[in-house]
Amino acid sequence: MWIAVTPGEPAGVGPEILCRYVAKYYQATSTLLPLVAIASQTLLQATIDALGLQLELTRFDATKPAQPNQLAVLDVSLHDKVVSGQLNKNNALYVLETLKIATDLCLNNTVQALVTGPVQKSIINDAGIAFSGHTEFLCERSQSDLVVMMLATEGLRVALVTTHLPLKEVPAAITPKLLTRIIEILHRDLEQQFGIQNPTIYVCGLNPHAGEGGHMGKEEIDVIEPTLATLRAKGMQLIGPLPADTLFTPKHLDKADAALAMYHDQGLPVLKYKGFGNAVNITLGLPFIRTSVDHGTALDIAGQGIADLGSLDTAIHYALAMIKAKHT
Repeated sequence: MWIAVTPGEPAGVGPEILCRYVAKYYQATSTLLPLVAIASQTLLQATIDALGLQLELTRFDATKPAQPNQLAVLDVSLHDKVVSGQLNKNNALYVLETLKIATDLCLNNTVQALVTGPVQKSIINDAGIAFSGHTEFLCERSQSDLVVMMLATEGLRVALVTTHLPLKEVPAAITPKLLTRIIEILHRDLEQQFGIQNPTIYVCGLNPHAGEGGHMGKEEIDVIEPTLATLRAKGMQLIGPLPADTLFTPKHLDKADAALAMYHDQGLPVLKYKGFGNAVNITLGLPFIRTSVDHGTALDIAGQGIADLGSLDTAIHYALAMIKAKHT
């Protein structure tokens, strides 16, 4: 079993948290860690040397098991030099190349999951490449019809109906067809990738007070409630639509296997407040398992060896647990 890891933006904290995490892991345990870094071996070695880590890089061979105190690497060449904390658009194609290779390894079953480090969307766009995020990129690369972004931390999972969309465009985007497909994917992957049988999903309304009976918006009446009713008739356990400020309270969350928010900043502030630093971003609907750190490139502290390892630890352990659940 292997898990591919893409460190992300080379000038950010991604390379260093990967190297520090693996070195720290082997200091604490003799259990093997089946990770393969899809990255520049030169960059990773420079990171190890600069931080004085006890870690050996080895060439990735899928036919051989992981070894203690080693990190397997599938080498991808940088396009330009890297200076910690300084973005360089010449390396934008390098970042995308690591993602392409890692995705293809997942699709051909060479690896069983993908863990992604943080990327800097702005520098990729500055290089003239249209890129809105990992989620959309992986969806297109894998030729998936639709994927669902879900973040998770201890005691809370939050999935999104819409993701990186301007707020003014959200109401029109929430259609019966989209909402149905999102809930179907969420329900299926909670069963298949998390081992939760007949999961209970709590669903947010779009408007304040879930529309207040139509006085604050009619999306709940026209779209959300009828869609939930149709899916309930098929046996799904769906609660809502509820006002977000009501749903995200212990009374409801204690009973929920997942919460479904209508848009990015409706659900994720709660999740990140509860678990920032120990949360994971998961893409559902892909033909493979993908988890990610929940933080950005942290350019201001890159190369200093002080970036928190909690989210990467969570992302790796979620990937391992999801592989186990999927094959149980």
